[in-house]
Amino acid sequence: MRSCYEAGRDGFWLHRWLTEQGIHNLVVDSASIEVNRRARRAKTDRLDGDKLLSMLMRYHAGERRVWAVARVPTPEQEDERRLHRELGRLRQERTAHSNRVRSLLVLHNLRVAHIGDRLWKQWWNEHGPQLLPGLRAEIEREVARLALVKTQIKAIEAQQHEAVKLGAQPAIALLARLSGIGVGSSWLLVKELFAWRRFHNRREVAGCLGLAPTPSSSGESQVEQGISKAGNKRARWLMIELAWSWLRYQPTSQLTQWFNERFAPGGKRMRRVGIVALARRLAIALWRYLEYGEIPSGASLKPVAT
Repeated sequence: MRSCYEAGRDGFWLHRWLTEQGIHNLVVDSASIEVNRRARRAKTDRLDGDKLLSMLMRYHAGERRVWAVARVPTPEQEDERRLHRELGRLRQERTAHSNRVRSLLVLHNLRVAHIGDRLWKQWWNEHGPQLLPGLRAEIEREVARLALVKTQIKAIEAQQHEAVKLGAQPAIALLARLSGIGVGSSWLLVKELFAWRRFHNRREVAGCLGLAPTPSSSGESQVEQGISKAGNKRARWLMIELAWSWLRYQPTSQLTQWFNERFAPGGKRMRRVGIVALARRLAIALWRYLEYGEIPSGASLKPVAT
């Protein structure tokens, strides 16, 4: 017996249950399912079910590229991703609370650089009593929520650093030895990308990140559409940030020299285009570093703490 369903909010619990019942199940990427290209098309649950059934039959008949099948992690691997994903949400909440307090103050022509720290308390004691009671109470509640979020962020970051320090995460410790890459960035890359996925070549690494090129070629028309953006968005965004950090902290590396020779003289637009290419090359270099122990050419390592 064979079945399939689209990857989504339900995650992988249904896949595990079906597998336990002896059913050969597939979790497929909904974006890879063929659709009618007309401007308007009928869409109902019955039509979607018929489409999935026909594609399931084609897949098991040997047409393996009919859709993209998701790689299902183990429950332990899935649980290991909770920590850094929660940390990312908390950082977004921290920014939202800070922006909300600043927006409320700007309504009364008040501006402050620091919110929630010692300088904020001094500023609030001086200017807070001048505000109306309703606004003052709202800001105080917002600052209280901000303080809670900051406490939770510090607790999670301390938990990550402690795990690396005790040797419980050797891959993360190895990646964090490279200058320009911290423990938090290493944690996300390993847990989202390198810990449970097995890549056979550099193209698979770039494709998983959505950093692979998307050409459009028909007859004499040759158009480059940019990167596919079809992979793990968390890891892709991080690789772009790490590429900028790599230029700053690894000036003697071969990757930095390649970027400076090819893209740096071309202005801002060329640098933005080049940073994507650098991120792709850097991801491949990091994969080889973790998989085969090949240190990126010219890269410097942080001194080992004693």
